[in-house]
Amino acid sequence: MTYKTLLVECKAGNSDHAQVATITLNRPDVRNAFNQDTIAEITRAFTELGAMPQVRAIVLAANGVAFCAGADLNWMKEMADYTPEQNRADAGQLAAMLQVIYDCPKPVIARVQGDCYAGGLGLVAACDIVVAVEAAHFCLSEVRIGLIPATISPYVIKAIGESAARRYFITAERFSAATALRIGLVHEVVGLETLVDTVNVLLKSLLAASPAAVTNAKRLVRDVAGQPLSAALIAATVEGIAQSRASDQGREGVRAFLEKRKPSWLQ
Repeated sequence: MTYKTLLVECKAGNSDHAQVATITLNRPDVRNAFNQDTIAEITRAFTELGAMPQVRAIVLAANGVAFCAGADLNWMKEMADYTPEQNRADAGQLAAMLQVIYDCPKPVIARVQGDCYAGGLGLVAACDIVVAVEAAHFCLSEVRIGLIPATISPYVIKAIGESAARRYFITAERFSAATALRIGLVHEVVGLETLVDTVNVLLKSLLAASPAAVTNAKRLVRDVAGQPLSAALIAATVEGIAQSRASDQGREGVRAFLEKRKPSWLQ
């Protein structure tokens, strides 16, 4: 896989059959702001890596002082002359990128080493786990230039909730990593010197688990979150655990636990 705006690499995980992929935003000269090329490449990278059986987890990272500053200024200049149809098509590509991250069958960790603004915050919100450095700042800055964070809103609101979204969508305040942790956008805040090690500890936990169970657990959260506690939901969860118990990896995992040995996915 070759890319102009990203660095993509796969490294061995806990066995020869398990790999961790890292997708690194690589436009540090523009604070990793994205344009059409970046959006297309992120979409392609997550689609291809998500389909690879040997890839067990994906890290989304960035080079430079900022994680992502949102939309590239030169790209925004081009948008000023777009027709309504062109704007819809352009926004549709951004929406597709965010959805492919959110729906990726592999767990996705955002490793945030610097500031994250506007659409970049949408990238982070679409990930499963977010680890940020203490010095990182976040901002939903769209209203300052007469826009709204519409395309990223489903993911940001899921992450931080309606109340916090109302505040930060309309004030465009810059907020700290500590605040991002408090409102649920970020899961862990660490020093820069421990960022990589913290992510590696999380990866170790992910790689120890059943690959199929991790994928299905991700889907379970998506399917259950926000649903009313109905008979249909309870029936669906009963069916879910029944299928899990009867699955190849479910049977192998329980058998390995009882026999006090490593399951097949760790051998």
